[in-house]
Amino acid sequence: MLDFLTLQTTSAHTTIITIIYTALLAFVLSTLIAITYEKTYRGLSYSRNFVQAIILSSIVAATVMQAIGDSLARGLGIIGALAIIRFRTNFKDPRDIIFMFAALAAGISCGVFGFTVGVIGTLAFCAAAFLLYYTRFGGTRYFDGMLRFNMAEDSPDKGKLEKLLKEYCRTFALITLRELAQGNRLDYAYHVKLKKGKKSDEFLAAIKKIESVTGVSLMLQETTVEL
Repeated sequence: MLDFLTLQTTSAHTTIITIIYTALLAFVLSTLIAITYEKTYRGLSYSRNFVQAIILSSIVAATVMQAIGDSLARGLGIIGALAIIRFRTNFKDPRDIIFMFAALAAGISCGVFGFTVGVIGTLAFCAAAFLLYYTRFGGTRYFDGMLRFNMAEDSPDKGKLEKLLKEYCRTFALITLRELAQGNRLDYAYHVKLKKGKKSDEFLAAIKKIESVTGVSLMLQETTVEL
């Protein structure tokens, strides 16, 4: 019966059983990280290839660390070989980089036979990722979205519009104002943050009731979504 904590304490004489055990543990830990990434992902650019790369990178890292062992010459040789490869993958989300590093850290821990460190570190990372996901930590934003519409330049309904903005919005700020129809109409764009309990569809319907207002659109943003 293999002892989980004392399976191998040195890389000088790696056995076949140790190699298999290390690869399997790296696979299990990286799969757990990949599942955590999948369950906590927010956005529109989800990539199945990236999820699989998380798992494969951990196994590669474990293999490389076992190949190096305690040999300085091997380490320098592998560094030189890897320097030839140019990695051109761009990460749109810094969170993706962190998950890739987590998989590499799990693989390296297994590769140097730090099994306890790898297991505890992976569990702590996944627990923290789920905690941040469900608590929506860092989700505070000053504005909810952008309101856009146009109205006649000399419209008497400007007072009604300002009243509606004050009624439904906690804060609002005019960001662009441009002329349309040779100056007869003005196009407005506001950053808005709705008051607590106010619904966006009701706000939009109230704006549309103003006769001189046309082309009304309300684009709400979600800070955790990346295109």
